[in-house]
Amino acid sequence: MNCKPKILTAAAAKRRPAGFTLVEILVALGLMAVIIPVVSEGLKLASLAGEVSQRKALAMRIAERVLNETIITGQWTQIRGADEQSGAVTYHWMLRNEPWTAVNNSVNLSTPNGINTAVVNPNTLHVLSVDVSFPAQGRKFAVHLSTVIDITKQVAANTPPTQ
Repeated sequence: MNCKPKILTAAAAKRRPAGFTLVEILVALGLMAVIIPVVSEGLKLASLAGEVSQRKALAMRIAERVLNETIITGQWTQIRGADEQSGAVTYHWMLRNEPWTAVNNSVNLSTPNGINTAVVNPNTLHVLSVDVSFPAQGRKFAVHLSTVIDITKQVAANTPPTQ
């Protein structure tokens, strides 16, 4: 058995073809054709998620401010809406006041989620809601914030609410 390694001479090394074969190049191009769209779509989704989360946080602050101002000033009897500009983004908010119907469907006080309807008057409880919409990367998104108010109790800005 002959175990001597072959030694290539300079002339033999020049005759050897350098580079990739056609099959290797086609396989590499095929992999890139699959991987590049997946990676670019992932980056696009990550960018959208980041932009939406930042704008959603600002929209929630706008909704909370509108609810607080409405409760303090007692101007919940009218449906209102406005646009607010933050940089290049326009946030549109809409305030609604509707009767709270969940109290009519509730059960008695003895259950964990019950409401004492002897104390709570379903005619005076209303749901005060704010919807804030905003654009992000060509799509429209919105946040919704609501609270239950007793429309018979007026809250003044300089006095704490009565219990």
